Amino acid sequence: MSSNAIHDKRDLDALFPNPTFPPSAISPQRLPGTNFESVAALRHVLKDNHKRWHIFLNHIKFHNHITHHALAIYAMGGSGTLIRTLYEQDTEAQRPAIVSPEVITPANFITHLGDENYYQGYVSFFSEEIDRKGTATVLEEYIFSEDFQSRGIGPNQPEMLSRFTAGLLHALIHVGHGLEFGLKGMVVEGLAMTAVHDADEKSLFPGSFFVTGSQATEEATRLVTSLAVDDKAFNSTILRPRGTHVFDVIARILSDDRLKPHKGENAGKDFMQTLNEYAAEIRHYAAQWTIDTSKPGEVEKKMEELIWTSSVLYAVGGFSNVKGFTAEFFFMHLVTSSLFLPSFIPYLNPRSQELLLRAYLTMILTWWIARGRPSLDIKSFMTSTPTQPPMPTQGVSTSTAETHNPFLPVIQSAIIHPNDHLSKIQRSFAHFSTVYGDRQPGYFKNTELEGAEHLDGSLFTRAAILTADSMGWGREDQPARMWNFDGFFET
Repeated sequence: MSSNAIHDKRDLDALFPNPTFPPSAISPQRLPGTNFESVAALRHVLKDNHKRWHIFLNHIKFHNHITHHALAIYAMGGSGTLIRTLYEQDTEAQRPAIVSPEVITPANFITHLGDENYYQGYVSFFSEEIDRKGTATVLEEYIFSEDFQSRGIGPNQPEMLSRFTAGLLHALIHVGHGLEFGLKGMVVEGLAMTAVHDADEKSLFPGSFFVTGSQATEEATRLVTSLAVDDKAFNSTILRPRGTHVFDVIARILSDDRLKPHKGENAGKDFMQTLNEYAAEIRHYAAQWTIDTSKPGEVEKKMEELIWTSSVLYAVGGFSNVKGFTAEFFFMHLVTSSLFLPSFIPYLNPRSQELLLRAYLTMILTWWIARGRPSLDIKSFMTSTPTQPPMPTQGVSTSTAETHNPFLPVIQSAIIHPNDHLSKIQRSFAHFSTVYGDRQPGYFKNTELEGAEHLDGSLFTRAAILTADSMGWGREDQPARMWNFDGFFET
């Protein structure tokens, strides 16, 4: 195997074999439609992308989504012809792969972190590490162990969990695809992407973050005490015997008048400004969330909380009775990234499971605040939004006939839509509807979030339909539209 590039057919075949079944019963399952031609097309795309294109499509580290798009289409039953056609479309914006200036070894691993020129070097490094140690051990060591976080004051800090969650969670998404589909190449690419990300979120993950269990509870109490602005605020954040739900945390942030960001020049600068101004407050709120991985079923319960929260922030946060629905680009990534949480859990020990889920919560809180912290009128959303798709026909008329499975037209439209993110979010909502669609009104009635008692499993159907309405129904020849990048800032 080359030390800087992997182009040998046997190596590529090992990196990108036929996809396997998901690792967990609550990981996304495949839709019918797959055949030998779609598998062949998928593997061609994965291998050709690996050889030809960089993980970033430009020099400001916007991400290459080719593999994500192809895997979403494959998982939703798309044909081989469709997979190849969309690949040709997606290659038009890519940046050619480059050879790493130097081989990455344990001795210089930290030296080149954050430098995109060494991406191929990190690909080779992680491929060899997985061959020696296995995927689970490599994830534990390089992403969650304290050895690869901050090592005190000085340059060239590893900060690998920060890098893993940087870039709007794209490395987590990339590795998550690898775990879900059993593709070593996706795991390797995602870890290499992690290594060349900048550690922008390091202020969210200080050394105390990596303490779990009873010590973590003590740290949460210390943060609460140090940041309490009055007795009422302090009392509302004391950890309750029943535990603290993510919705409780969301409700407390909504009532905190300090956390009202203002729109800046662009989303990236808004995000960094949020970190600079509110990192301590965000850590304070994230630390209030309770999780005990020693309890049977606790991890599944806490994953469900995060999945609902990501979908609520996107769908309810994007809805207004006056303005209608806004399909916000950055919130969309909260939904698509949450899809992969169940596929990580089988690979991680309980400590790392907690670190993953808590880091994920920290990031979705940060992005929610950075994009304007929109209010959540849950009752209005659940009583004003449709559960039946409009079924536009050729952009001329609208059918009012009931669709007995509303996700069938949603999926048919999403897989041929040219936008590479739409299929991913609709696959997410379809899966969440499968797993959580039976939740009835009142399921969240004991949380602090106003209106949460009105939520039920139709949330995911409503979100999918609103998203299709906003982006255009591709199968029905509506014009393709784009995501919104404006955020939800008060004017």
